[in-house]
Amino acid sequence: MAEPVGTAASGAVQERGTRRPALSPSRASDFKQCPLLYRFRAVDRLPETPTRAQVRGTVVHSVLERLYALPTEQRDPEQARALLEPAWAELQEQQPELAELFDGPDDPELASWLKSATSLLDAYFELEDPQRLEPEACELRVETELDSGVLLRGFIDRVDVAPTGEIRLVDYKTGAAPREIGEAKAMFQMKFYALVLWRTRGEIPRQLLLMYLASKQRLAYAPDETELRRFERTLEAIWQAILRAGKTGDFRPNPSRLCDYCDHKPLCPAFGGTPPPYPGWPEPNPGDESVLDRTD
Repeated sequence: MAEPVGTAASGAVQERGTRRPALSPSRASDFKQCPLLYRFRAVDRLPETPTRAQVRGTVVHSVLERLYALPTEQRDPEQARALLEPAWAELQEQQPELAELFDGPDDPELASWLKSATSLLDAYFELEDPQRLEPEACELRVETELDSGVLLRGFIDRVDVAPTGEIRLVDYKTGAAPREIGEAKAMFQMKFYALVLWRTRGEIPRQLLLMYLASKQRLAYAPDETELRRFERTLEAIWQAILRAGKTGDFRPNPSRLCDYCDHKPLCPAFGGTPPPYPGWPEPNPGDESVLDRTD
């Protein structure tokens, strides 16, 4: 799904001491990419400035969720376009700072931005017909605890269930179909959701479907039990590594070409910066859950 946007990496900042520590696809991916990035986002919760592309993705996701809330016969391109500006207005009400992305409502770049979002919605209708679908759920919050005690949490864009019971998980991507690295990252997210659904419902999804709206492409994948068991062990290893780093504060940077897109590059020691003092790894008290991770 689209990443939450707002004044902090957690979307709307949540108070510590509310929920038990959990692992989401994005935070697991962050730690794999760069442990220090995980710390900045999940432990320090440093502010990040959303890009127009990120906010557009959030708005498009919101429109598609609203579209499926309409009666079947109303799910057409015209209705989707009509939902766009209300979705953008509601997001600004929730996060007024997003209005600063543009120079007022008459900014010609705002009109161009909205037009680009309309193009993504039109592309969606070229990939599938929502009038022929009746999803079981949209923006489904999922959570499960593995036998090892690792808590997994996230949001799935859409869950389809066939009359014969087969499950399909769908994720909308508002960018173009990625190269190999980006594709692996997206499929990591989908395997995460497949594992959670399997552990929750006892059934492995028949298909994982990524829909790349900008390039009008679909990428489908069929997971199997052996693969998901192996993936489960991978997540457990990632969580154990996070816990070890959390106890010592040793979240090391892992420089890559992705650093050029990181808001926290000025604080990174790999580029001569100094991270803020480590706030410590909060240990939840009995009955008191703490969130160190943003849900997706």
